[in-house]
Amino acid sequence: MEINSFEWNRQLFHIFLGIALVIFSVYDFIDKKIILITIIIGIFLSYLSKKTRIPVVYDLLEKFERKEEIEKFPGKGIIFYFIGIYTALLLFPKDIALASIMVLALGDSISHLYGLHYGKTKHPLSKTKFLEGTIAGFIFGFIGAFVFLPFLEAFFASLAAMIVEAIEMKIGTGQVDDNLIVPIVAGSVVWLVRLV
Repeated sequence: MEINSFEWNRQLFHIFLGIALVIFSVYDFIDKKIILITIIIGIFLSYLSKKTRIPVVYDLLEKFERKEEIEKFPGKGIIFYFIGIYTALLLFPKDIALASIMVLALGDSISHLYGLHYGKTKHPLSKTKFLEGTIAGFIFGFIGAFVFLPFLEAFFASLAAMIVEAIEMKIGTGQVDDNLIVPIVAGSVVWLVRLV
């Protein structure tokens, strides 16, 4: 039950953070530069956190970061979350970028939560994830993307992102972070649909 409670906190934080960043971007309160500065500060704090317990920062890490990551790469999840958002804003037009962030915020997080609590069918592409989670993530990712994109673009963006999210991709021995892959795949698929 403790793991479930932890994952709820973590994923709800990702949902609300993603939605807040999208709203701030829509009204031009933040832009790529602010996201980049946040990433740099995050990496610096992560480096310091390996050496010392920084007040407030360590409390947040304990609340939202998995224990193994606190030791190896403190704040890894949130740093890659911001890198994924920054990459989407850098690579794609604003409507595609914001839709991709919504797929990350809603689709990725809901797939984890729903799969954790209601998953019964093992995902054919993953040893640890559930098909029910991927379907729920696809539905919510689609809804989020549909705020900014036409139906078909939102559909394929969410579908492709949730398929890739279920695959445990590795580079060497390290697993590629979902927070980086999901918005890039979602945005790339929309870009390809528009080309076609």
